Amino acid sequence: MMYLWLIMGLAVLVAGGEFLVRGAVGIAKKAHISTLVIGMTVISFGTSAPELFVSIGSALDGNPDIAIGNVVGSNIANIALVLGITVLIFPVIVDRNSKIIDWPMMMGATLLFFLFSYDLVIELWEGAILFGILLVFTFLLIRGSRRKTKKELAELDDNDEIASVKDKIGLSILFTLIGLVGLYFGAEWLIKGAVEIAQSFGMEERVIAVTVVAFGTSVPELVTSAVAAIKKETDISIGNLIGSNIFNIMAVIGVTALVKPIDVDEQILNYDMWWMIAIALALLPMMLIGKKVGRLKGVMLFGSYVVYITLIVMSM
Repeated sequence: MMYLWLIMGLAVLVAGGEFLVRGAVGIAKKAHISTLVIGMTVISFGTSAPELFVSIGSALDGNPDIAIGNVVGSNIANIALVLGITVLIFPVIVDRNSKIIDWPMMMGATLLFFLFSYDLVIELWEGAILFGILLVFTFLLIRGSRRKTKKELAELDDNDEIASVKDKIGLSILFTLIGLVGLYFGAEWLIKGAVEIAQSFGMEERVIAVTVVAFGTSVPELVTSAVAAIKKETDISIGNLIGSNIFNIMAVIGVTALVKPIDVDEQILNYDMWWMIAIALALLPMMLIGKKVGRLKGVMLFGSYVVYITLIVMSM
């Protein structure tokens, strides 16, 4: 049965990713918001919903290792695994805002997460700070996008995918909702099957959290980014992943800490978080050097994820 959950979850995730990209691009057109910002907000928040539900549920059930490990492992997977695979499919030309606004925000959130975790507990007030910063950032992001130049809006008009859903805002919203629901249930089923399989092999809670559960909750990002890359909506790909990492820390950890303070496992703090910080730092030169994040950089990112997982498995 656990293998059936795994297969069903993956199938629903693929379908959900297709609907979400189509709907989000249509909303971007109608609301005069760039596809990059849609990727940073609607899509990244939607694809991070599994992390939110898993972390809150784990904290309430007395499994803080799952709550923290899920976010840390997912942030590592989003950049090293998901972006790596995405640019192997189709190289990504990085938007200027991703370099000067979005990446610094992601890096700042990552360092703040590490700082708050240093005493091995994330308190309610720390969760409130994280979530409050996210609200302000999202508001400024959307307001700034709506002030884009006529030239940038004209470029949106030239996009075939956007044109195909022109003036059908209701249909676009419906597609987005169907996609989000599909991603939620698909991730739930995939995680259920994956955790049962991992437990059958005797894996400890922390390892399950940063590998199996983190991969499962990152599958929506992987599917959505891969679909976006195939459709050449690369702004959605990079925006989705950076936005998802920001959301994972500031909303998932923030809201979970507001519900219940989260204990931080010392091994996650001293090992896995350093991997998260290092991979986030490594992304910057990849964005700055050259005109795009191409396949060679994709191989480097994917390779780093393979090394990380291999070291964890070998340490069991």
